[in-house]
Amino acid sequence: MIPTFYLPGRVCATKAIKEIAEKAAERFTMICLKPDIEWVYLGQERMVQVMEMTGATMVYADHFAKTNDRVSEAPVIDYQMGALRDDFDFGAVMLWNTKKLKALVAQMDTDYEFAGLYDLRLRATEEKSYIVNRQIVNLLHIPEYLYYEVETDTRKSGEKLFDYVDPRNRAVQIEMEQCVTAYLKHIGAYLQPGVYQPLPQADDSYPVTASVIIPCKNRARTIADAIHSALKQKVRAPYSFNVIVVDDNSTDGTTQIIEEIQDDKLILIHQDPTWHAIGGNWNVAIHDPRCGKYAIQLDSDDTYFDETTVQRFIDAFEMVNGKCQNGKCHYGMVIGTYQLTNMAGEILPPGVIDHREWTDDNGRNNALRINGLGAPRGFYVPLLRTINYPTTKYGEDYAVGLRISRNYPIGRIYDVVYNCRRWEDNSDANCDIVAMNRNNWYKDRLRTFELLARIEN
Repeated sequence: MIPTFYLPGRVCATKAIKEIAEKAAERFTMICLKPDIEWVYLGQERMVQVMEMTGATMVYADHFAKTNDRVSEAPVIDYQMGALRDDFDFGAVMLWNTKKLKALVAQMDTDYEFAGLYDLRLRATEEKSYIVNRQIVNLLHIPEYLYYEVETDTRKSGEKLFDYVDPRNRAVQIEMEQCVTAYLKHIGAYLQPGVYQPLPQADDSYPVTASVIIPCKNRARTIADAIHSALKQKVRAPYSFNVIVVDDNSTDGTTQIIEEIQDDKLILIHQDPTWHAIGGNWNVAIHDPRCGKYAIQLDSDDTYFDETTVQRFIDAFEMVNGKCQNGKCHYGMVIGTYQLTNMAGEILPPGVIDHREWTDDNGRNNALRINGLGAPRGFYVPLLRTINYPTTKYGEDYAVGLRISRNYPIGRIYDVVYNCRRWEDNSDANCDIVAMNRNNWYKDRLRTFELLARIEN
């Protein structure tokens, strides 16, 4: 039998990790994050076999989830360089090489109350071979179903989505940020505070100050709400705005609904039938000659909080210490604060999402730990046109935010300016495990790209 130690979940103290390392005496040590693990026949033996074959520091495996007498597949994904999320799912079972475990624990010089396990697995990826070869052999995924675990969190994916920014978890978030910042310093990917490149200069060719960008596809139920929310915005002279809707070949009547709205500020772009996704629709909008100097996000199923959102973004881009700087932009991107609501406008938990974990000093480093930077997002178009969105329908906003944060300052609005409306057709409302894994793998890959760029620079 393999010596097995139980830890209550992925959030645990450094003290517990050190106690495990001290007590571990056999070649391999198993750490379980949930009780009542049931093994597939020879499942443990298979984990040991792979460990011996590869020399990995730790191995983890696909498994089955048991929920109220229902058994379902629960595959996990490969660990990669950018898999820095503190909620990365290894499953409930991790088999460690005891010698390597003890060596890693001996290096742990900070006593965390919550980030002990996170610290351990980040340290397991710091070896020079990992940095040089761009591969993870230290934390190795076995793509085989080797055990059963009891699933205790049965919420839908859309309900779990905001756990990492829940204000009730603030103490945990602070420790996780401290831990990942130390890791980035170790591998040479840390960005020093206040070191930025100058923003590109804007010419006088922009027809309006700001454009509200609404990409959409088959949103007949919600598109009118979004457009009217944008059109009723009020801005001070001499500022101006328009609303650019990019319809990506809708087939449910969305196009007709848009065309029935008559307003001089409304611009409708019909996409050609090739692949665009959300990122491609944004690219068409920002490169349109009718786009303003600032491009402000509005998803096709959301609304602005009130009539001041666009002006608040313009002010955030152009004001320093409360004073207007004669139309000069100071940020590559500005991110606002949103509240979660249902379609009736009723507040949903955890309520206001303001991403106050962001700081001017360390926000762009901590951005590599979390799965999003917030909403709504506003962009300085002369810069965005040099970067562009990836042509994808998930994670495109995160990719752009990471890229901008590497070289340019990002401003924040901490008052609520946006209603993020949750309903059954949200793209992340109720993803199955395959879709969740695909989404998480892609964002890990975006972080991998970004880490490589930061290390090289």
